[in-house]
Amino acid sequence: MRLNHLSAALLSAGLLAAASPSHAANSLVFCSEGSPAGFDNAQYTASTDNDAGQAIYNRLTEFEQGGTAVIPALATRWDISEDGLTYTFHLREGVKFHSNKTFTPSRDFNADDVLFTYNRMLDKDMPFRKAYPTEFPYFVGMSLDKNIASVEKTGPLTVVFKLRSVDAAFVQNIAMNFAAILSAEYAEQLLKAGKASDINQQPIGTGPFVFQRYQKDSQIRYKANPQYWAPEQVKIDQLIFSINTDASVRLQKLKKGECQVTINPRPADLEGLKKDPTLQVIEKPGYNLGYISYNIRHKPFDQLEVRQAMDMAVNKQAIIKAVYQESGQLAVNAMPPSQWSYDDTIKDAPYDPEKAKALLAKAGVKPGTEITLWAMPVQRPYNPNAKLMAEMLQADWAKIGFNVKIVSYEWGEYLKRTKNGEHDISLIGWTGDNGDPDNWLGTLYGCDAIGSNNYSMWCDPAYDALIKKAKTLNDREQRSVLYKQAQQLLKAQVPITPIAHSTVNQPLSVKVQGFQVSPFGRNQFTNVSVKD
Repeated sequence: MRLNHLSAALLSAGLLAAASPSHAANSLVFCSEGSPAGFDNAQYTASTDNDAGQAIYNRLTEFEQGGTAVIPALATRWDISEDGLTYTFHLREGVKFHSNKTFTPSRDFNADDVLFTYNRMLDKDMPFRKAYPTEFPYFVGMSLDKNIASVEKTGPLTVVFKLRSVDAAFVQNIAMNFAAILSAEYAEQLLKAGKASDINQQPIGTGPFVFQRYQKDSQIRYKANPQYWAPEQVKIDQLIFSINTDASVRLQKLKKGECQVTINPRPADLEGLKKDPTLQVIEKPGYNLGYISYNIRHKPFDQLEVRQAMDMAVNKQAIIKAVYQESGQLAVNAMPPSQWSYDDTIKDAPYDPEKAKALLAKAGVKPGTEITLWAMPVQRPYNPNAKLMAEMLQADWAKIGFNVKIVSYEWGEYLKRTKNGEHDISLIGWTGDNGDPDNWLGTLYGCDAIGSNNYSMWCDPAYDALIKKAKTLNDREQRSVLYKQAQQLLKAQVPITPIAHSTVNQPLSVKVQGFQVSPFGRNQFTNVSVKD
């Protein structure tokens, strides 16, 4: 057996040691940009939804705050068999679930909760899954539904996962938000009461904050968990999400002290934010990608020549200058340069509208052909102004003969409809979740990700074979060889046009201490305090 020693090292260093509660009598208001669709993180991929659930739950493994290293959480340690197919997780003792008006746990967290959490995603015939049918896009998109052969308990605090094939990123994958551990006891109570869907609207977890109430388009309120298993990490009594879709409103609230942390400032506002003595702006290189996705199931985008024409007609430099301003870097590949296995030999096709028109003529596309371009309604680090970008693309593609209609929806509806493939072309993007190349190349462009995060609906058997083979290898160099081959193939087939990687700028009050910018774009409030 290969023992994971990280947990022991962290415990000995005091990083995970329990301490006496140190809840300061204060509140923190986070100006968020949108209303979550719900709090059952397994259902969602958007950061708005993940942020809303981040405070409530724990996972077996988690990422260190502000970093990419995996650390113990509800599992204190884990063993991996020599063949890489069996993972044995040793669970933390004495962890308490939250209570609410209708539920008070009768026991501590144990292996049954892990089994419920994963079997709900694995087994479509599970009674709870039948009572509350839903989809699990990350779980399916990463092929975990196919690769996890079984999840069994060998004791009240020991769980064994058996895989069908080696997954080099398995421990990282289950550190992601979708793998939040739910209460089997709470689920059983909801099932008996005929209220299974309440697991999404009245969440119960083991996390640092307890859900109190949610008013759509207004606010979410949480309170500190007085029984949290790492009490030294909880330093505020009240956590409030103030929901504001308008970036200018969020900015004004931050300046007035009505919120202490905000999200996604407009590039034009950064200079003023940095000069304000009451504020601080944390700047980090972006682990993200903003891109155009062509739905190859819609004509004429099923033709490679058409996608090539669209790609070479995009004036990327003009878009980056206008949309990203000083915070954007040209993207030519399907993931950011900071991701290991990135192929830096890949180059863009030259900007060439005349050649693009020739390709369209060869493909039989008539001038004046109408197409839809879907523009995100929200700001993201990877796309701070989708409306402006869409207008610029509309003009670019008009030059080669397309009549482009810009479409948008509320964010949750936008994601739902694009995942269903209703768009011709969509503006979308991604911030990496776990530091592994598969989180880009598999999660966004693999065949199994159609219906979840593969917005181009592109499925290439040769590409899929490469990325799936790479996941079964533990040697990073061998994996990189396969991933680079996959990147070359994807670039040649043009299911997407990469636009930009952006620098992340995180504005917050100078009174906030301990906040760290996540490379994965998550907003986490453990170890965060607000000084008087």
